[in-house]
Amino acid sequence: MERAVMGQQSLPGTILRLPMVYGPHDYQHRVYPYLQQMRDGRPFILLDEGFASWRWARSYVEDIAHAIYLVATDDRAKNQIYHVAEEQCLSMREWIERIGSVYGWDGKVMTAPSAELPTEWVPQIESKQHIQLDSAKIRSELGYTEQATAEESMRRTIAWEIDHPPENVLQGIDYSVEDKVAAKLGV
Repeated sequence: MERAVMGQQSLPGTILRLPMVYGPHDYQHRVYPYLQQMRDGRPFILLDEGFASWRWARSYVEDIAHAIYLVATDDRAKNQIYHVAEEQCLSMREWIERIGSVYGWDGKVMTAPSAELPTEWVPQIESKQHIQLDSAKIRSELGYTEQATAEESMRRTIAWEIDHPPENVLQGIDYSVEDKVAAKLGV
């Protein structure tokens, strides 16, 4: 698709390569599962150690909108390709810790080897292959910057998630399996 867009001589194009986008109206509710555990007063969130160290580029939805505005209104963006992402590419552990810090959770993110966890708890991703984006080009050429601090973006996201939980959320989640695995691991 990028080749098709960039190959049109009569119609200049611009490519924005986006990261995982979070914030209000995230239909995948990527913050919610961790937030729910925090709201339930869980003292820990248990993750596969490979997944915990996996880095995935992210950006807040309003920052993505700002990037789109910049490339749509600045002639310097014609026929260019830009990556858009927060400068700091957090690991999943760091991401969950950010959620917890902003929410005021005093628990900890704990890890365990995948062999010690139920199979369905181990994400089916290649956690050794990080998804990182370098947004230096859009920052230097178009003056792109985040429109709010990381903490403010997360605060807005958490507020929206609390007011708009996913439809399929389970009430009264049974944490007994997680507690048993944690006890076995000495967590």
